[in-house]
Amino acid sequence: MKNCIFLVTLCLLVNGFARAQLACCVKPTATDSTEATTLFAMLGTDPTFKAKHANPLPFTLQSKMGKKVSFKTPDGKTGMAYEIKAAKKTDNYLLVIHEWWGLNDYIVQEAERLYKELGNVNVLALDLYDGKVATEREHAAQIMQGVTQDRAQAIINGAIAHAGKDPDIATIGWCFGGGWSLQSAILAGDKAEAAVIYYGMPERNVERLKKLKAPVLGIFAAQDNSITPAVVQEFEQKMQEAGKDVTIKMYDAVHAFANPSNPNYDREAAEEAHRLAVDFIKKHLD
Repeated sequence: MKNCIFLVTLCLLVNGFARAQLACCVKPTATDSTEATTLFAMLGTDPTFKAKHANPLPFTLQSKMGKKVSFKTPDGKTGMAYEIKAAKKTDNYLLVIHEWWGLNDYIVQEAERLYKELGNVNVLALDLYDGKVATEREHAAQIMQGVTQDRAQAIINGAIAHAGKDPDIATIGWCFGGGWSLQSAILAGDKAEAAVIYYGMPERNVERLKKLKAPVLGIFAAQDNSITPAVVQEFEQKMQEAGKDVTIKMYDAVHAFANPSNPNYDREAAEEAHRLAVDFIKKHLD
């Protein structure tokens, strides 16, 4: 009987450890260029990760500064975004990438806030969900997992082309969009000037990171058991190995702490992180 109890306990521990490895300390099993975003999408199957995302409170932004635009994408389709044009003609662009809820009015509001604070810059909030917006977490997980690498990259490349012949581009994103902010900067090549990642899955392929031309500001949460401090530390090491400029800011907070629609919203940390992000973008996008 004691042996039986021991074996059952061992099995439970092993299974729990395996789930933790997937949900908390995801290790790459491939070295292709889509690895990081694929790993993040895997988190959509984890109940613990989904539980971190309370359904957002209903919110409609009454007065909008910009408008929805569409542009051609390299796959022969059409991409969509919310665009706010600069008051004066400029080649400076900020690509804003939404959380796993999609391009909702919370993101539109944040795009407008960034527009006001950055000065003369064009802001383009991309829609990587092709018009889908989730209002509850199970649906958000489904949509996120349905995003293909090829389609997301096509939308990003279409947006870069929409910005003009030789734009200067900064990127910013949260959660799902945090990982894609970094990927967008890589795709932008020499056009990229800065990238801000909020608690998104970082790229771990050093060869992929060597293609990055922009400095990176990574904003993470010490209590995040999905994008863990160990994952962040590894990213910092990989960036150094690739010879790239990275600044990491770790807050004593939980995942999605900067989302005002989340019950775990940490106003003090969120406001400080926002100021850091704005200053970082201003410094490099001038």
